[in-house]
Amino acid sequence: MLFSALCVFTLCHRRVWAGLVSTAQMSTDCQNTPDSRNCWGPYNILSNYYEEASHHVPDTGVMREYWLEITNSTSAPDGVSRPVLVVNGSVPGPTIEADWGDTVVVHVHNAMQSNGSTIHFHGVRQNFTNPMDGVASITQCPIAPGESYTYKWRATQYGTSWYHSHWALQAWEGVFGGIVINGPATQNYDEDKGVIFLNDWTHQTVDELWYYAEEHGTFTMDNGLINGTNVYHSVGQRLNIEFISGTTYRLRLINAALDTHFKFSIDQHNLTVIAMDFVAIEPVMVPYISIGMGQRYDVLVTANQPLRNYWLRAIPQNTCSGNDNGSNIKAIVHYVGSPIADPTTQALPMPDDCDDEPMASLVPALSLSAGSSTFSTQRIASASLSLANTYFRWEIGPQPMQVAWADPSLLQIYNNATHWNTSDNVIELSMANEWVFLVIQNTNSVAHPIHLHGHDFYLLAQDIGTYSASSSLSINNPPRRDVAMLPGGGYMVIAFLTDNPGAWLLHCHIGLHSAMGFALQFIERQAEVHSLIDYNTLSGTCDSWTSYTATTDIEEDDSGI
Repeated sequence: MLFSALCVFTLCHRRVWAGLVSTAQMSTDCQNTPDSRNCWGPYNILSNYYEEASHHVPDTGVMREYWLEITNSTSAPDGVSRPVLVVNGSVPGPTIEADWGDTVVVHVHNAMQSNGSTIHFHGVRQNFTNPMDGVASITQCPIAPGESYTYKWRATQYGTSWYHSHWALQAWEGVFGGIVINGPATQNYDEDKGVIFLNDWTHQTVDELWYYAEEHGTFTMDNGLINGTNVYHSVGQRLNIEFISGTTYRLRLINAALDTHFKFSIDQHNLTVIAMDFVAIEPVMVPYISIGMGQRYDVLVTANQPLRNYWLRAIPQNTCSGNDNGSNIKAIVHYVGSPIADPTTQALPMPDDCDDEPMASLVPALSLSAGSSTFSTQRIASASLSLANTYFRWEIGPQPMQVAWADPSLLQIYNNATHWNTSDNVIELSMANEWVFLVIQNTNSVAHPIHLHGHDFYLLAQDIGTYSASSSLSINNPPRRDVAMLPGGGYMVIAFLTDNPGAWLLHCHIGLHSAMGFALQFIERQAEVHSLIDYNTLSGTCDSWTSYTATTDIEEDDSGI
């Protein structure tokens, strides 16, 4: 079995739609080469892709078509065998690759023995394609065993992300893979090494440990993986990445962990950050990257050190992440021409914390401001921990989210819903193109990666302490992203524009927390959502799910997402 997404890409790519045309061929204005990365045909790094109607996104006319099959399997990614869920036979699954402006079609078949599923395309805005967001209980019913579902969306952004199941805890049992959307960059480089997944890992299934987590809040991870592989004591194998002296490489870092905040580094090498999530930023050089669950950073690294081998490290932050093999989650960077051997290089000294990269360092290349500074549409949400019948639950709305697999929000909207249950945690946004400001106050000491679907949000503030009207806000070109860390004992303020009708989830990307109810949903421009829904597909998926559950003993004991 293959464990590296870099290795399994060709397995899926052979089935991509024939006759692809590179967007660089659309125009002679610019060829995207190692020496001219900031342009893309007639478009460039400053094209405002949020304004698609103004033709700021390439119209390639190209369709990228993929087939993904989810199955039960057994695997030993770190040398310890355990049951896993696989996509096209591997963990991670194959990488979905497209060019900026392409249309992406993904056919998902659920071949598992007794499990529902969905696929969510993390960070993809799904502009006016909300039914393609792939969230159980929100945009669709789970795909029943033996059934299939087709997702179709336009690549209006570019950069790095990942797809994963958005049902129960499947994303951390193996149902995930990379997304690469080729486009311009803010600094030149020679070679793209593709996605580098950082995962934590347990030797029991996460589903087996779920009941322990309900009673104790969390559990300690056994190990971590880099692109689906690592060692554990005397078994397993490490990922080996080859460098050629003098070459500058692009690495697409993705934290796909269940419960682990990592610091990423390569011994004796600086990293130049050129993108966060799906947003290109002004290049900034750092010795290491602090990366929370669900976040992505595109970094450049130049092979400018002596010929030898170097450790590439993913270091769990003990402040918020317990791991029994935390000092040994490593891969090897091998300089071609040096002997094959384990590195002897030493790690950098670095603080143990769960902080984001500083806001001031994350400057979007395309400068945009967050609406009016009057803060007139302020909403406040509080992140807190509670006990329900002795079970741990997290909440950010009026109570822990509890939504129904068989009655997703979009089905209710299609049926002209006028009332939402309190446990649906709905915030209704009826006006178009209105700025929404959300203050999230953390009442506990645990840091949380907050992820918003359907939008890049503007990160206006992020600090410890209690938010007040006198708190400073960064309105002019603040960081834009889809995941940011809510500090322990602190707050964050985000803003977004109501430019995308749909039912959009906001949740903590710690898998256990979202399963325990840490989520709310924005019902945005409900009057316009009805026309976006393919009722036959929506109702057909729900009918199949209802038929499956009628003959199967299946219990909904989590939040439903």
